Amino acid sequence: MKSWFIKSDNGLTKDNFKYNKEFSYIIAQLLANRNVKYTDVKSFLYPNFDNLHNPFLMKDIDKAVDILIEAIDNNSHIHIVGDYDQDGNSATVVLYKALQFFTDNLSFAIPHRVEDGYGISKGIVDEAKENNVDLIITCDNGISAFEIVDYCNKIGIPIIITDHHQVVVECDNQILPNACAVINPHRLDCEYPFKELCGAGVAFKLMQALYDELGGDEDYLIDLMQFVAMGTVCDVVDLVDENRFFVKQGLEILNNSTNKGINKLKSENSVGNVTTTTLGFKLGPCINAAGRLDTAKIGVELFLSDDEEETLGYAKDLVKLNEERKQLTNEAYLKVKRLIDENHYDKNGIIVVYDADIHESIAGIVAGRVKDYYYRPALVFTNSKDRVILKGSARSIEGFDIIEKLREFNDLFEKLGGHSMAAGFSIKAENLDLLRDKLNFEFEETEKNFVEKVKIDCSFDFKLISYKIVKELELLEPYGKGNPEPLFGTKNVEINEISLIGKNKNVIRLKLLQDDIEYTGIIFNNYEKYIEYLNKKFKVKDIFSDFKKTNCIIDILFTPIINEYMNSKTIQLLIKDIR
Repeated sequence: MKSWFIKSDNGLTKDNFKYNKEFSYIIAQLLANRNVKYTDVKSFLYPNFDNLHNPFLMKDIDKAVDILIEAIDNNSHIHIVGDYDQDGNSATVVLYKALQFFTDNLSFAIPHRVEDGYGISKGIVDEAKENNVDLIITCDNGISAFEIVDYCNKIGIPIIITDHHQVVVECDNQILPNACAVINPHRLDCEYPFKELCGAGVAFKLMQALYDELGGDEDYLIDLMQFVAMGTVCDVVDLVDENRFFVKQGLEILNNSTNKGINKLKSENSVGNVTTTTLGFKLGPCINAAGRLDTAKIGVELFLSDDEEETLGYAKDLVKLNEERKQLTNEAYLKVKRLIDENHYDKNGIIVVYDADIHESIAGIVAGRVKDYYYRPALVFTNSKDRVILKGSARSIEGFDIIEKLREFNDLFEKLGGHSMAAGFSIKAENLDLLRDKLNFEFEETEKNFVEKVKIDCSFDFKLISYKIVKELELLEPYGKGNPEPLFGTKNVEINEISLIGKNKNVIRLKLLQDDIEYTGIIFNNYEKYIEYLNKKFKVKDIFSDFKKTNCIIDILFTPIINEYMNSKTIQLLIKDIR
């Protein structure tokens, strides 16, 4: 299974929290584990607008603001070009709504995943020219759109790039598109103190700067953080620094939103309280589904529209598309898994698999599931419209920079982009096997590479668990990348009862006993692997039918939560791993 380690707080708990009287020792330990110094505790737990960095520290924002002010003064036609995922959707909405405070001469375009591919395309630019666009702003894309930016310059449309993806660097020199302004915190010459913004976050910083210059309504701007929160959570960037404030503030706004589209989407998904979990696993996937199977414009229109009937129709369409996406994904994953097992691709350090029937829009999701199951970097390919060219997506494991590895073989790709944990690309069909061989040539295949390392906050026996402490843990929310849910470990827990629950019988429920104290534990993910592991550990054919109470002792990793059901509150353990 996984390899467990107790986190090192580097002495922060002892040195920084020795005079602490505000929090329990558990909270102090968790803060120290997240490298939060005692002097920074208040800004971490209670972030506010004043904690945001000066947007003008970001390279080229001053240029972009000057261009925008001139465009607003001249009533120029401003055209926003986003991306087809949730972050691109959020960034587009942030720019559109923020600029709408100053001008109505606005339009937007979202590339079609299949017809246009990723990012701004020649077709989008040509259509903009036909519609007499005076200025283009990209969001969540454009940092590698060299040819398209040159084309914009050629036909006389100025363009501002806002993006957060990695800048192209060759021989320690960055290569930027020749735009009027290129706003990206990852620029090598950008001194902005926080680099981990998502596309919507970068778009917001540009609008923050514009509002500072023009004296825009700060409350109106802050209201847009509900969309920044959606992009930040769904793009899985670190929930620290500014991102923590965006999400914490954004969740409050989402839960009291006056935006008709948001409220309709919440209702259609039966979402009451919006959390990072419901954003990441319910609302966000609906927006992404539109970009995968239809047009991502639906998601933008949902949030821009103020019509009850129209927003309800959009919300229903998005939920329906997401259900279709789920079914396609499950079917594709099972087929790909069979191909991997039959061809023994799981014996390779990096899994490369091709299936002609996968809808190209879900290749990334399938690659993610393959990566999770085998705990190896995974590339999943399928056909493009032109069967000579294959399109694919990659997902990687912690500590393995997939884009850096793929760029070693740049000559094999027709297109390539992404970051350390995920990438998208196209390749000639004839180069697929060659790429698989090259990626795995001399790859160090040791078990050490393929064992997931799990960092535990501290040991936490059942006798220490209380409502007070579990409630206090909520201070650290919202959780996400960079600020994970608290994870505790304990040994010698007896399984008293085991069963499968849920509509699809894919959730394991355990009655667990330690020191005569019993709690219910739930395992939501990878239930097949855990059943297989328990069968092997206790030497039974079927843990459910052959279950015996004696000698069923395990160690567990868990997060305690307060479960509310039928007006009753109980402490429940979310089991993250067992051994």
